[in-house]
Parts: sequence; structure tokens; C-alpha cells
Amino acid sequence: MSQLFTRPALVEQRAIWRQEGKRVVFTNGCYDILHPGHIRLLESARSLGEVLILALNTDASVQRLKGPSRPILSEQSRAAIAMNLEAVDAVTFFDEDTPRELIATVLPDFLVKGADWSHFIAGREEVEAAGGQVLALPLEPGYSTTNLVQQILDRHQ
Repeated sequence: MSQLFTRPALVEQRAIWRQEGKRVVFTNGCYDILHPGHIRLLESARSLGEVLILALNTDASVQRLKGPSRPILSEQSRAAIAMNLEAVDAVTFFDEDTPRELIATVLPDFLVKGADWSHFIAGREEVEAAGGQVLALPLEPGYSTTNLVQQILDRHQ
């Protein structure tokens, strides 16, 4: 089971992982309703290194991005689920609209997002300037939290 980190604790732990020579992978998102697409993306991301950090949007951040009816699950619930995923080693939160500041402090070896974000990956410049790699991984076809929510609503109208 992974651990929930505050930002300062994650920065300290990152320094330890760096000293141990571990390659650190970072990804982020709302992860509101966990689905197979999320799992496969996390597994693919984790395969790039020895440590995977998953940064979750806070509830307030999700509401700003997705609207007042989201998130479906609270940040604490989303973190509890994420910490039980085999691919995830560390979970943290960010309240900003993008995780750029967090990424700039952690400076992972790999920054990963789904291909749907290939047009804009927050933190790209910082990671590349530090010698890291930024990757947009293919998505699992047919999976989207927004689409799942709509399907549930459509079935109950």
C-alpha cells in the first residue's frame, strides 16, 4: 500500500529516492470514478520507473475544472482508493488548476499524462529543463469519467 504525502514530505522523500537512484514517475488527475483506463495508464506509467507519484486534484480544484456537480468521490476517498493500487507508490494533492508548481518542486524523471492532454502537459518545461522526459501515453479506448457519469445519468432519466 502506498502512502499519502503532504507536499513538504513528498519533496523530502523525493530527495531520498534520488539518493537511492530510483527513477521517479509523476502523473496527475482527478481520478473521480476509477475505471480500467485509469488503471492501465497508471500501470504503464509505473513501468517507466521504480516509484510512481499520483497527484490528485483537491475537491475544490475538481469543482473549478469540472463544475459544481463534481467530484463524485471526495479527495479523501479518491486518495484511499489510489493508495491501494499496486502501481501507485505515493499519493499527494494539489489545489491549483495545474500541478506545475508541485512538479517543479518534485522534478520527476518522467512526467506522464494521457494522450488526451498531449497538447498541454503542465510542468513539461521544468521537467525537460532538469533532464527528465515527458510522455503522453495512449488511452484505453472507451473509458472516460465524464462519459461514465453521463451514461449513469442517461440510464436514470
